[in-house]
Amino acid sequence: MDRGTVGSAQSGRLLVEVRQEGSSAVVTPAGELDHHTADLLREPLDECLAKGRSRLVVDCSRLEFCDSTGLNVLLGARLKAEAAGGGVHLAGMQPVVARVFEITGAEAVFTVHDTLDDALADETG
Repeated sequence: MDRGTVGSAQSGRLLVEVRQEGSSAVVTPAGELDHHTADLLREPLDECLAKGRSRLVVDCSRLEFCDSTGLNVLLGARLKAEAAGGGVHLAGMQPVVARVFEITGAEAVFTVHDTLDDALADETG
């Protein structure tokens, strides 16, 4: 497993780290994901897909907030990943973030895992 960071983006309220773990690109946003910071997540997700990494695992354990713009970034990445034969897996969501997915029904269209390890162990999609 390569645990080296292959990219990162930063703003005052959101830091995004990207690394390769086996067949998965692990994207870890930390902080607040909203309309001010959404591009900081969109760009690395798009870059992973452009490099042929269609299995994206988003480690949400450090994500403190997610609004509808952030949700749309993840939904867009999901559509692109599925079109490329992969998928987007969400892992370790904090209750405040999980609630957004529950209220909107978005949890039904993502593969959601309790932990990052669970997401990495599930090689489907």
